[in-house]
Amino acid sequence: MSTDNRIDPKAMLGRFRAIFWQRPRRHGEVIEDRTVSFLELFYDLVYVVLIAQATHTLAHHISWRGFGEFAVVFGLIWIAWLNGTLIHELHGREDARSRTFIFIQMLLLATLAVFAGDAAGEGGDGFAVTYTLLLLVLTWLWYAVRRVDTEEYEPVTRRYLLGMVAAIVVMVVSIFLTNEARVVVWAIFVVGFVISGILQVSSQDWARLGFSATESMVERFGLFTIIVLGEVVVGVVDGLSEVERTARTVATGLIGLTIGFGFWWTYFDFVGRRMPRSTNTGMAQWSYAHLPVSLAIAASGAAMVSLVEHAGDERASEPATWLLAGSVALMLLSLILIMRALQDHDRFIRVYQPVGVATAAGAGVALLIGLWRPSPILLVLAIAVIPAAIWWFAVDRWLRHGRVGSLDHLGDEAT
Repeated sequence: MSTDNRIDPKAMLGRFRAIFWQRPRRHGEVIEDRTVSFLELFYDLVYVVLIAQATHTLAHHISWRGFGEFAVVFGLIWIAWLNGTLIHELHGREDARSRTFIFIQMLLLATLAVFAGDAAGEGGDGFAVTYTLLLLVLTWLWYAVRRVDTEEYEPVTRRYLLGMVAAIVVMVVSIFLTNEARVVVWAIFVVGFVISGILQVSSQDWARLGFSATESMVERFGLFTIIVLGEVVVGVVDGLSEVERTARTVATGLIGLTIGFGFWWTYFDFVGRRMPRSTNTGMAQWSYAHLPVSLAIAASGAAMVSLVEHAGDERASEPATWLLAGSVALMLLSLILIMRALQDHDRFIRVYQPVGVATAAGAGVALLIGLWRPSPILLVLAIAVIPAAIWWFAVDRWLRHGRVGSLDHLGDEAT
C-alpha cells in the first residue's frame, strides 16, 4: 500500500497566503501595544537621505525663493512619509506582503532622492514621475484596505481614495509643465492636501469608528523629528568642512549645534511620547502641526552651513539670519499647537498655559534677533538661549505645581 505524497499547489498557496500574505488590517483593528519595528526604522532611514538632498540645495541657495521651493519639496516629502507611515501603522502586518510593499516604497524613495536636490529645476520632471509612481503604490494600498473594510468605513475610504487619485492626476500634469509652473502646482497640491486632510480628520468621529492614537504612532512622529534634527548636525559639519577651522568658526558651529539640542529638549520634554486627544480636532491639530515643526528644524540646519562658513563676518548675511530666526519662530509657534492637542494639556493647564505663552514670546524674541542681525557667532548664541530659557521656565512651573520624577516625562507626576 503506497502513500500519495504529492503536494497540492492550491493548498500550499493557501497556506502561504494565510501565513505570509495576509489581508491588510481593517479600520478599527488597532493594535494598542504595537511597537515600532526594525523595518519601519529602515524605512525612515531612506527619508534621511531624501531630506538631506533637499536641505543641501537650500543651504547653498538661501533666498526667499530658495526657501519657498524647499518648503514645497519638503511638503511633498512629508506627505509621502505620512501616507507610508499611516498605512502601515493602521493596516500593516508583520508579514511578507507588508514587507514587500515597504521595500517597493523604499526603492521609489531612493530614486526620488536622486532628483530631490534639483526638484525645483531640471530634476523636476524626474521627481514628478517618481512621485507619481509612489502615489500609485500608496493608492493601491489604501484601495486594498477599502476592499476589506466594513460598510461604515466606506465613505471615509472613498473620499480619501478620490483625493489620492486627484493627487496622481496633479502630479502627472506637472510632469509636462515648465520648472516655475511645476513648483506652483506642487505648492497648490501641498496646501490643498494639508487642508483637505485636516478637514477629513476633523469631520470624523474617530472614537466611534474605533480609531485611536497609539504609542507606536506617536513614536513614529518623534522619530521623524529626530531625522530632521540630524540636518542641524549635518549643517554644522558641512560648514566646518568647507572653511578653515579657526577658533571662531568652530565655536560658531558648536554653539549652533546647541540650537539643535534645544529643539530636541523642548520637543521631547513638552510633546514627545505624549498622546494626543482622540478627538477629531485633536488628532488633526496634533498630526498636521508636525509638518511646520519638521520643516523649520530642517531649514535651520540649512542656515548653519552659511553661518559657519561666514563666521568671521562682522554681521551675518540677511538671508541666513532670517532663515534661522524665522525657522526657530515657526518651530516654537507650531510646538504650541501640538501642546494644545495633547491629552495632558487640560489636566496640566497651570503648567502648559504659561509655557505656551513663554514659547510664543520666544518666537517673538527670535524675530527680534533677526532684525538685530549680529555677527554669526552672536546670532547663534542668542538664538540658542531661547529654547534653553523656555525649558528652564517650564521646569520652574512643573516644580511649582508638582513633583518632577523624570525629565523625559515632565509633568507626569504633577497634580
